[in-house]
Amino acid sequence: MKECTQCGKCCTKYSDGGLSASDEEIDMWQLFRPDIAEYVKNGLIWMDPQSKKQLTLCPFLRKIPVPATDTHAAKEIYTCDIYYDRPDDCKYYPVTIKQMLNDECEMLEDADLKDPQKAQQSLDLLMEDSRPAFD
Repeated sequence: MKECTQCGKCCTKYSDGGLSASDEEIDMWQLFRPDIAEYVKNGLIWMDPQSKKQLTLCPFLRKIPVPATDTHAAKEIYTCDIYYDRPDDCKYYPVTIKQMLNDECEMLEDADLKDPQKAQQSLDLLMEDSRPAFD
């Protein structure tokens, strides 16, 4: 399994209402990150502060063009402006190999597809600093 390639597939797929934040996370944002808290409405995250409607993308997601080199084609990567204060839903992703397959995650390699159980163990090790292992 590869490290995250910052392809943005997970962020763009789930940031339009597919994420949640705990009351504790929201409380912390209100205290220490009002710039994040302004995008919370009635416990829902990534709401437009003016219209109060769900945004189609996380307001803290940034697309960065990466120019072509002699060995690589031009591409885009995604970064997170609130990476260290992002919701647990973001920190815990990905949880399962099945989820990664559904999301077309670029971390997966051919060997992972041949032995999903072993791949799940590798994923749990890779993510051990972010989330508990999946049972």
